[in-house]
Amino acid sequence: MQPVTISAPASKSVSHRALIAAALAPGESELSGVLVSNDTTGATLPCLLAMGATFTRDGGDVRVRGMADGPRGATADSSKPVLLDVGESGTTCRLLTAIAAAGRGAFEVRGAGRMHQRPMAELTTELHSQGVDFQWLEKVGYLPFVMRTEGLRGGPAAVSLEESSQYLSGLLLAAPLAAKPMQLSISGAKVVSWPYVALSLQVMEDFGIPFTVETRQGDAWQPTPWREVRAAEPGKVRFIVQPSRYAARAYTVEGDWSNASYFLGAGAVSRAVAMTGLRADSVQGDRAILRILQNFGASVIWDSAGTVSVSPGELHGIDVDMGQCPDLVPTVAMVALFAKGETIIRNVAHLRIKESDRLEAVAGAIRAVDSQVEVLPDGLRIAPRALPTGKSVDFATHSDHRMAMSFTLLRLGGVDVRLDDPRCVAKSFPGFFEEWAKVEQGT
Repeated sequence: MQPVTISAPASKSVSHRALIAAALAPGESELSGVLVSNDTTGATLPCLLAMGATFTRDGGDVRVRGMADGPRGATADSSKPVLLDVGESGTTCRLLTAIAAAGRGAFEVRGAGRMHQRPMAELTTELHSQGVDFQWLEKVGYLPFVMRTEGLRGGPAAVSLEESSQYLSGLLLAAPLAAKPMQLSISGAKVVSWPYVALSLQVMEDFGIPFTVETRQGDAWQPTPWREVRAAEPGKVRFIVQPSRYAARAYTVEGDWSNASYFLGAGAVSRAVAMTGLRADSVQGDRAILRILQNFGASVIWDSAGTVSVSPGELHGIDVDMGQCPDLVPTVAMVALFAKGETIIRNVAHLRIKESDRLEAVAGAIRAVDSQVEVLPDGLRIAPRALPTGKSVDFATHSDHRMAMSFTLLRLGGVDVRLDDPRCVAKSFPGFFEEWAKVEQGT
């Protein structure tokens, strides 16, 4: 039987960063394959437009006229700050708060859904030490707020990543606009996902930004090729970014491993799926889905054309640290329900402050199909039972795109999956259900 072939959607993480880099590059850039979604073209692009960039779009092809002098907010004599509406996009919020802080003037940052409940203090505290003033409109440390800035001072800076690696990514992307070289260190105790930081460094490098990554070797700091670093570890890695300008260019966005995971998971539990458009050498952390599916017992094969195929096998439970790939947790949890034996997912406590409390949301779905689950302080312990084949089951998505897409995997086990908000997939993958139909129809 021939595998179902699916073309991977464009990377959401790379799309955000490419739009930002192009918007900060004086001159004109041409971006190909930008993901068209609520988060990217619906939130990040309009915010960059409000800051002073201009865009011409034809689907996922975007022509960008960058800002000549950095982000522009409202001037001192203006009565109303420039509004940055980040919607429900945590990535837009964290990256663009830092980018706007590197500009000039007043900006008001607002969101929707759970965004006003998601903490920002670890980032805004460091921005305040760089000379940015914050006015909290509801609750200190949370959206909405107004910030007034005359740019970043540069010099030494440290940010805690207890809540998100995106704080570091935002500061890295903004650092070239600082008045003097910025030396970024990581404070706190948490070691976080390096791949998301690596994506930011990759785009910075691609758009001509000079930077150095140093790792601690004994008592000394040594320059280290950034592709050789494996963890964003407090006290062990730091970044030196020179004042510079992003360079306009033509750029193609690679495929998205996070959104590919649902189809690759389908290949593991039902029938073979082949995916095109993914880079085998990608720095995206969610490339780990292949290793995880192999550990479950699925077959994974790359062909000479760069297509990856996943085929079913006799699946068994696994014990997996997913700290480097937290967005895969809902997918992996659903695959675990098709396996024999217990699966334990570890090191993902920060999933509680995503679009939903993803640990509780996934646990709720597991209980809905009569399997057992224990929510651990930093993960899940899953004990699968036979899926209720032929039964209609209602699932709460919590308006979280990753819940909606991952729960759909259970249809391949004969469950009539009824989602309370299927439209929430538009956040990152508006065409998901059209592509998913190919899997179910076997075409």
